[in-house]
This record gives sequence, structure tokens and C-alpha cells, in this order.
Amino acid sequence: MLSVFDIFKIGIGPSSSHTVGPMRIARRFLEEAKAENLLDRAARVKVDLHGSLALTGIGHGTDTASVLGLLGFEPDTTDPNDAERAVERVKSQKRIALHGGPEIAFDWKADIGLMGNVVPTVHPNEMRLTLYGEDGADLFSQIYYSVGGGFIASDKQLAAPAEDDLIAQARAGRHQFASAADLLAIAQEKNLALHEIILENEDEHRPRAETEAMLDKIWFAMRDCIERGLHTRGELPGGLKVKRRAPSLFAKLQEAPLANEREQLFDWLNVYAMAVNEENAAGGRVVTAPTNGAAGIIPSVLKHYCCVEGENLEQIRVFLLTAAGIGMLYKQRASISGAEMGCQGEVGVACSMAAGALAAVWGGTPGQVEHAAEIGMEHNLGLTCDPVGGLVQIPCIERNAIGAVKAVNAARLALRASDEHKVSLDQVIETMRQTGIDMSRKYKETSEGGLAVNVVEC
Repeated sequence: MLSVFDIFKIGIGPSSSHTVGPMRIARRFLEEAKAENLLDRAARVKVDLHGSLALTGIGHGTDTASVLGLLGFEPDTTDPNDAERAVERVKSQKRIALHGGPEIAFDWKADIGLMGNVVPTVHPNEMRLTLYGEDGADLFSQIYYSVGGGFIASDKQLAAPAEDDLIAQARAGRHQFASAADLLAIAQEKNLALHEIILENEDEHRPRAETEAMLDKIWFAMRDCIERGLHTRGELPGGLKVKRRAPSLFAKLQEAPLANEREQLFDWLNVYAMAVNEENAAGGRVVTAPTNGAAGIIPSVLKHYCCVEGENLEQIRVFLLTAAGIGMLYKQRASISGAEMGCQGEVGVACSMAAGALAAVWGGTPGQVEHAAEIGMEHNLGLTCDPVGGLVQIPCIERNAIGAVKAVNAARLALRASDEHKVSLDQVIETMRQTGIDMSRKYKETSEGGLAVNVVEC
């Protein structure tokens, strides 16, 4: 069973699948080579990016992330400024100190291959890493996949039967569940809220006080990201000349504190979500929620509804636990990768998670929480991932603002519904999965369709 802290991970922008995942892959590759006693013999390392990782790799910082992983950086502890300096040294000196191994020559253009013509058959986000000896012979080579939300897997892991894997996951933890129907059945049988089920599963891994402290740390990282985004002005990197808008919108809201709350509701949700995703686009520190590209929705809703009179940590924990439980279902039953599902698998999933979590904070029953999560996804089905210029900026930043508003409305609709709903969360997750499979490849994080080809880059 996945943990809450598999769904929520602290990392750096702009992409969990194209930045966080490749960084983890490169480091893991060297650790595996060292375990085989081959790393010390390396004279060259080659990183080949295939599929979506190649097609949007530069805009998503995949090349830089791969180098950082080879240097031994880890997403959750990386300081963006330290990372930038380390990358500049590699570029200027044309040498790289491999994590746990020797320092060798490194030519950025020759040793990082952007092979967009290679269409992976297992998963769109494919990487092949190879170590060569002094004589040019292949010492060690592995294929890995960045499968969304910072999760990574080797080709051998993904070759395992999915059904067996799902069964194994369902058998772990105090409360075994592999579907929303399972969760609701446990809630009814044990008389537990959904967040209590998830929390008791976390109790199997560590003392509860430690889990609560880790949840608070996740929130603090989200909160700090919002604050940086609200107060950092300027232009986002990448060449599109997109200006940060959150600081000016925030200033206008502060100038009118007594304005009608309903009129300003959208504005507050918008500004918090955009603050996070502008930070993400700039390579700042964010929390996968469940991905970097959709990182602004959950913090925005949390900030607006759980910090009315100071931070209500009890509510925040309920929110995060519930959201994580919903995210686990999407991860296990479908995917949270934009390269597999389109943006319905990122912003759509984040909207669903936030909707269900807010319904829980508002006192909803497990059934109402499930209904809110279902509504949150139902109206994001078919959402494409078509980033202009391969950058996580247009339409990604505004899309998080819209997603936050949708999440709140979904929670309100679920709590006010008088009849039993007709579509279940399990059904909508399966529909999302099937829609993602049917969706044209050009609309799944390749920048080969949609806005990416119809908007002229400036």
C-alpha cells in the first residue's frame, strides 16, 4: 500500500515526472552500478532520454535534473541555488564527479541524448543510462521509467504483472483496499472516517506523532512555497517571457480587505494556486500534489479554508490524509503521469483529491467525500497536456487556478446533493484510464499538439 508520503513529496520544479523522477533515476543508476563494483571503472556516462522526456526535456529541465542526480543531489533536500552552481561547474569544466564514484569528463551535448524519435513501448517517460570503460566498452546499462509524481521504476519492475502488483499492494497495511468501494466498506464496517483509515495504515510504519510531524512538514513546505510565490516578482525562465502575476494580484487583494467575500473567493484561490505554480515553473521548491505540474491546487484550497484564523493543523492533517487516500486510488488503478493520461492525470487528479479532502474538512460523510472526488475528476475528463514550448507555464499555471475553483465547487455540490449519485469514483477513475489510453500521443506531454503548436512562441 502506498504511503501518504509517496503521494506528497518535497522536490524542485518544474516537473515531478521530468525533473524529480530523472534526478532520482540518475542517482539510483550510479548506486546500482556501485553495488555491482563497476562504478569505479567508469570513464564516461551517457544519458539517453526517450519519448516525452526527450520531446519536452529541455523545457522541463530533464537534462539538468539528470546531471544533478549523477552528482548525487536528491529532490527533497536540493537547494535550487546550490543546484544551479553545481550545474554551471559541470558545464564550464566539462567534468562531472559521479556520486560515489570517480570524476570523469562530461560533454553536455554529447553525453545527454534527446531522442524524441524513440517511442517507448512500456511507458512514455523512458531513460537509458550507460557507463563506459576506458576502452569505450559498455560496463553497465539500465533502462528506467519516470512514471509520474516523482515515482520511478526499472524496466524489470514495470514488466511485473500489474494485477499481481495490485494484489500485493492491497494486502499491505492494517486496512487493505484497492478501490474506493473497498475504502467505503472499511469506513462503514469500522465506523471510521476516510482520513482515519489512512492514518491507521501509516501507524504501521511509524509512531503517530512522527506521522503528524511529517504531515505538518509537508504543509509547511506548501505554505512557504505560496509565500515565496506571492512575493517574488519578475519573469519566468525559458524564453516565453511569462511574467509572474501572483504578486500583483496579491497586492490588489490586500488593498481591498473588506470587499465582498464571495466576489473575492475566486481571486484568493487563483492567487495561491498561481503563486505555487509560478514557483514551480521557476524551478523552486514545491510539493508533488500529486505532481509538480498540478502542485498549486491542494495548497490553494488548504490555505484558503484551513487557515482562516491561523493554521488549523488538525484540519490540515485531515485534508492531507484524505487527499492522499484518494491519490493512492488514482496511482494504483490508473496513472498520475501527464505523459500517459494527459493533464486529466495531473490537474484532474489534484482537483479530485482537493475536492474530496475539502468535503472531509467540512464534515462530509465518507460517501460525500467519495462523491466530491468523483465530481472533481468527472469534469476534467479528457484534459490534454500540451505545454507551450515544453515549459510548465502555459496553460499549466492558470490551469491550477481553475482546478482549485473546480475542487471547491465539487465539494459544495457533493455536500448539498439530496440523491444518491449515479457515477462512482471507481467508475470515473477507470474512465480516466481508458480516456488516457485512447488519447492521441501528441496531447500527452509531447508539445506536439494543442496549444503547443497553435501558440507562437515569443
